[in-house]
Amino acid sequence: MNKQFIFISIFILFFQVIPAQVVLEADGPGNTYELINSVLALPNRDVVEVPDCNHSAFGRHIDEVFDTELNKNVFRFYIHVTPDDDRCKEGVDDRQRNEIKTYDNSPENLKANEGETVQYKWKFKISDDFKPSTSFTHIHQIKSVGGSYASIPMISFTLRKSNPDRLELRHTSTTNQTTLKTANLDLFRGKWVSVNETIKFSDAGSYSLEIKDIATNEVIFSYHNNAIDNWQDGAEFARPKWGIYRSLNNQVNLQDEIVKFADFSIQENPPTLSVSLEVLKQKAENIFLYPNPSSKEVEFKNANSGNYNSVEMYDYSGRKISIEKRLNNNKIDVSKLSKGLYFIVFKNNNFTVKVLKCYVK
Repeated sequence: MNKQFIFISIFILFFQVIPAQVVLEADGPGNTYELINSVLALPNRDVVEVPDCNHSAFGRHIDEVFDTELNKNVFRFYIHVTPDDDRCKEGVDDRQRNEIKTYDNSPENLKANEGETVQYKWKFKISDDFKPSTSFTHIHQIKSVGGSYASIPMISFTLRKSNPDRLELRHTSTTNQTTLKTANLDLFRGKWVSVNETIKFSDAGSYSLEIKDIATNEVIFSYHNNAIDNWQDGAEFARPKWGIYRSLNNQVNLQDEIVKFADFSIQENPPTLSVSLEVLKQKAENIFLYPNPSSKEVEFKNANSGNYNSVEMYDYSGRKISIEKRLNNNKIDVSKLSKGLYFIVFKNNNFTVKVLKCYVK
């Protein structure tokens, strides 16, 4: 069988059936911020929100260390009651933050769009004497970008001083956050736990959470809801945050803390489409490229934008080619590309409906 045919078949199969998954794992001391950004951000962008500039004497507030319980390297997040702050924002002295996130300058498959289902997995460990704030201490958030409700997390894991201290799973689709479920914080103190969180991002969404004690494999916290509003109106997309974000309103109740994290995973699952994927594929069947081959520009013929909502381009090796400045309506400028075979991928809600071969001469 022709080797080129085998490659093309595998390439097309990859884009049709493999959900996008991204994994961030600690790889040992040094270059921690660079490692995080290499996975969660576009080149030369920064997703690390740390209080380093106001506490430079301490050094980096996220590092990596070998953990004997997990027998692997993990991320270590530091927060100090003083002088750590919220990214050195002038006039903001009532809270402090040490977090990593995805945002608009992250790869597309790290942003949750309306209609998508995304699975987030990670591990974390708080100290055996962890002291949460009476106001809020977030160690995980799902936040919207854009819209009038973006200032408040849609989902948060909030540690709160109480009697007894507790972990709260909190939710809102507007600005009025409510507590869905709580657990005694002693279930988490001093233990490595694994988190499996699956969210369907929709007004008619779903939410599933399971947290296990890694040492015993016991489920210590779970919540499932198949009818929950997981989309804040006006949002462009939603994204996760992990770390320590806490109020300083009652500093007397706080102490310097270390929270460890490991094995972050973000995986988009095929979305639930209003029209079946097979129907979309059938409607996209008649799309073709003209002229092909071309040395100047290629036009999409019979391309109905209702059948797809994004277009991507890849070279023969599978490397993604930026077409943001090359794409104009239904035409792609290929004049500055090297001669050879490329693939034009038409997608609907990040799921492939059509792959076309494009020859540049």
